[in-house]
Amino acid sequence: MKKILYPILLLFIMQGAFAQLNQTEGSKKLSLVNYAINNLYVDTVTESRIVEAGIRAMLEELDPHSAYLTAEEVQESNEELNGNFDGVGIQFMMQKDTCYIIQTIAGGPCEKVGILAGDRIIFINDTLVAGVKLTANDIKKRLRGLRGTTVDVLIKRAGEKGLLPFRITRDQIPVHSVDASYMVAKNTGYVKLSRFAATTFDEFVEAIVPMIRLNRMKNLIIDLQGNGGGYLSAAVGLCNMLLDEGNMIVYTQGRNAPRQEEFSGEKGVFREGKLVVLVDEASASASEILSGAVQDWDRGVIVGRRTFGKGLVQRPLQMPDGSMLRLTVAKYYTPTGRSIQRSYSEGNKAYRNDILDRYKRGEMISPDSIHFVDSLKYTTLKNGRTVFGGGGIMPDCFIPLDTSNYTDYHRDIVAKGIMPQLAAEYSEKNKQEILSLYRREKNFIEEYQVSDSLMTQLTNLATQEGIEYKAEEYETSKELISLQMKALIARDLYEQSSYYKVINTGANPALTRALEIIANEEEYNALLGNKGKEKKR
Repeated sequence: MKKILYPILLLFIMQGAFAQLNQTEGSKKLSLVNYAINNLYVDTVTESRIVEAGIRAMLEELDPHSAYLTAEEVQESNEELNGNFDGVGIQFMMQKDTCYIIQTIAGGPCEKVGILAGDRIIFINDTLVAGVKLTANDIKKRLRGLRGTTVDVLIKRAGEKGLLPFRITRDQIPVHSVDASYMVAKNTGYVKLSRFAATTFDEFVEAIVPMIRLNRMKNLIIDLQGNGGGYLSAAVGLCNMLLDEGNMIVYTQGRNAPRQEEFSGEKGVFREGKLVVLVDEASASASEILSGAVQDWDRGVIVGRRTFGKGLVQRPLQMPDGSMLRLTVAKYYTPTGRSIQRSYSEGNKAYRNDILDRYKRGEMISPDSIHFVDSLKYTTLKNGRTVFGGGGIMPDCFIPLDTSNYTDYHRDIVAKGIMPQLAAEYSEKNKQEILSLYRREKNFIEEYQVSDSLMTQLTNLATQEGIEYKAEEYETSKELISLQMKALIARDLYEQSSYYKVINTGANPALTRALEIIANEEEYNALLGNKGKEKKR
């Protein structure tokens, strides 16, 4: 009897204690439940696991972007946005339980010791890592470490007998947000941004200043397709380069967060000249801040498809154990007062399925299926064009999704990572021969053709990986597969931006349309609502 009464007595004591504390009824209840589970539950429980599950469940009741991150997830997230981490400097993929090196980062530790794209890592510090069902994260944990420390690896290289030993000294590895920057046409520069990170502003300036000074760049295309965002401050910094002095860039406001406004300052590298921003359904957050500000001030033409629609601001709240709560505290608004955030009133699941729903109702093919609410209608600040809030940025020029070359066979090849693996092996084996024929990257892009024999190797490798060969689907996707293979080979032989230089020649319809708009003065001005000639900005 005493054994039964004791825990009940404890509960009454706890309830009495809670009554004395300055807590809400909800927080009292949570603490009481946690105490009861730890002291009364039949089986042993891990308190941290229960607490984390409870936190995640609470956040599910809020908005889709408030989130809880473990200490490990915080570290990985910070590495991506802070612009660097300590490691060995490779891009790799797991194939058949083996770590294939896709690319070594220029100037990084692996490149310095002679590790090549196409190499396979078999041992890390005397531990077998091939064929033992390790994940990419398992490999990453073994390779990363503090700069100055070393890691020993045994490498299998095509054409070499036995395993090759390497000792790699870890160092700081840069994470770039500018994936490519080059003159895409006479007087027109192109910059591909993959994220808005701590180093994005400096990278952007370093990318466009040489094009302005050395190549007389007068027009600029900023590619934000697939850019999921990042730091708001990075977007503000880039907008400062594009907008006139004193133009509002964005403002944020929340129930407990007073309005904060951001304006462009005195100096801007590209405040005159034609500007086109490329976006799609995966362009989110900071990408929408930039494209929204450019559109609201009639500074440039937005080309592509409706953006993701994320206009919520998260404040990071660090926990004592290194975990973090990212809590939505405000919404951001474009200069006209538009909230870009799409509705999440039907719940987080419906919110996450929104992109799929866009496909189903035909929005990716035709803009006619997109309907905005009249109450969310706004007017741009210079030319008085109509724009809408409440569902992402609607481009000034719509580009339908081109699915003519996409098939299930192509999808399966991409999902298995077959193309990067084969491209890396092929580049390593034929590097000297290819570079002797195409000394300049420009010649490679203009003249190189993926051979039929290499395409046959690809289909054979796909078959070995359990992908059924489908002749009709292969013929449909052949041109796209060949282009992607060429882009991957170019990246392995030259540099990261080489990939985009190849892909942009045949698989970036938004860029093709942007170049047409820039070349047509009348159309450019019509899309912006300019009267007559382009206004001096």
